[in-house]
Amino acid sequence: MKKIILYSILSGLMLTATSCDQEYLNPSAASETQVTTDLNGLITLCNGLQFRYTSSRAGILYNAITASGLSTRELTVLNAGNGDEEQLRIGGANVTPNNGVLRNLWAQNQLVKANADLILKSVGNVAGDAGTKSGITVYASIFRALALGTQAQFWQQLPVETGNNAKFVTRDEALKEAVRTLEAAATTLAATPVSTTFTGRIVPGIDLANTLQALIARFSIMTGDNAKALAAANRVDLTRRSSFNFDDAVQNPLFFNTFGNRNVTEPLNATLGLPEALRPVASDRRLAFYLSNPSGVAAGGINLGRASFFTANNAAIPVYLPGEMLLIRAEASARLNDLPAATTALNAVLTKTTDAWGIGAALPAYAGPNTADAILTEIYRQRSIELYLSGLRLEDSRRFNRLAPVAGDAASQVERNRTFYPYPLIEKDNNRANTPADPAI
Repeated sequence: MKKIILYSILSGLMLTATSCDQEYLNPSAASETQVTTDLNGLITLCNGLQFRYTSSRAGILYNAITASGLSTRELTVLNAGNGDEEQLRIGGANVTPNNGVLRNLWAQNQLVKANADLILKSVGNVAGDAGTKSGITVYASIFRALALGTQAQFWQQLPVETGNNAKFVTRDEALKEAVRTLEAAATTLAATPVSTTFTGRIVPGIDLANTLQALIARFSIMTGDNAKALAAANRVDLTRRSSFNFDDAVQNPLFFNTFGNRNVTEPLNATLGLPEALRPVASDRRLAFYLSNPSGVAAGGINLGRASFFTANNAAIPVYLPGEMLLIRAEASARLNDLPAATTALNAVLTKTTDAWGIGAALPAYAGPNTADAILTEIYRQRSIELYLSGLRLEDSRRFNRLAPVAGDAASQVERNRTFYPYPLIEKDNNRANTPADPAI
C-alpha cells in the first residue's frame, strides 16, 4: 500500500514520544528538510500519519479501542500474561503510569499531532498546485484533530503544542482546538477542491469532506457545544463510507493482535458488557453483526467475538459510523430540549435495517417516557450497542453521568473501572515541571 512505501524515510523524521522537541536521526533516512520542501514528501508524510495512527499493536486504534473496551467492560483479558491489558481490566489503582497500552496511546497521539503540525507548517512554503496543497492541508488537519481528540478522551489534560516543557491544557481546550483545526480545513476544502494528484497518491478510504463534519460533530458533543454538533452531524452524508484501509502488509490491528488469535482480549459477554437495564434485546440484529457467536456465552460456549470490522487482515475500520451521526443528532437535540427531534433521530437508529456499513437494529420505535432524562438514557444505551468497540464508550460513560467508580469499592465499578488515566512515565520523565498530578481513579 502507498502508506508504507516510504515509511523507512518517515522513521528518521519522527519526534520522540513526548512533548519535548528531541529528535533522533537515522543516517539512512531522508532529512526533515528533504521531505518537507517537496509536495511528494509531504504526501508521504500524510500517508505516514495514517500508518502511525492505525497500524500495529503500538498504534492508536488498537490502544484506544482496547483501553476503552477494558475500562468499560466491553472486553475481558484472555491471557493474564498480557499484563498491561490485565491492569486495565482490573482498573482502579491497579492502572499504573508505566502501563504499556497507555504509554503507546499517549506517545503515538503526540507523534501524530507533531508530524501533522510539521506538515501544516511546511505546506504553505512548498511550490505546487493549490489542489494538492489543499488535500495535504485537509488530510493533516484530520489526523491532527484525531490525535488531539483521542488523547482528550483518556486524560484530563494534555499538551497541544510540541516543544520543550510544553504546557498542558484542559481536555476541553484540546477538543476545541481539534474542532478549530477541522473547521479551518473545511474552509480550505470548500475554497479549493482536492487535486487528482493528491487523491492518486494518498491511501484511499477517507472521505475528506464528510469526515471533517463527522469529527466536528463528535468532538463538539464532547465539549457540550450541542448546536455545533447538531449542525455538523446534519451535514454528513450518511450514504458515504469513510474508512481506514488495510491489506496483508499493513494489517487491521484488532484482527491481527486480538480477534485473529484469541490470546489477548475478547468480548466480556454476549450482552456487550452492559448492565441489565441497558442490555440489547435478543432480537437486536446488531448482536449478530458484532459477535460471531452471540448466543455462545449464555449457552456456556465460547464467544469468539470477531466484530464485523475486525474479521480479516484487510478488513476496513470506519472513521465514523452513520449511527454515530444519528445519535449525535439525537443527543444534541435532547440536550437542547427538542425532544421530538431527539426521538426522531433515535428512532432512525432503532428502526433501520441496514446502513452504509450494513448495521441495523430492526427494532420498534422508542416507546419510553417523553422526558429528556429517559431519552438520553436510551441514547446512551444505543451508542453502547451501535458503536460497540469504537473506543468511545469511556468518553460516553462520563458524558452521560453513568455510575462512576469509587476507589476501593468494587461494587460501584459496574460500567467503568476508571474515569481518567494516570499520565505515562515517559511524559513525567521528559516534562516533569508541567505534567499534572494523576487522578485518583
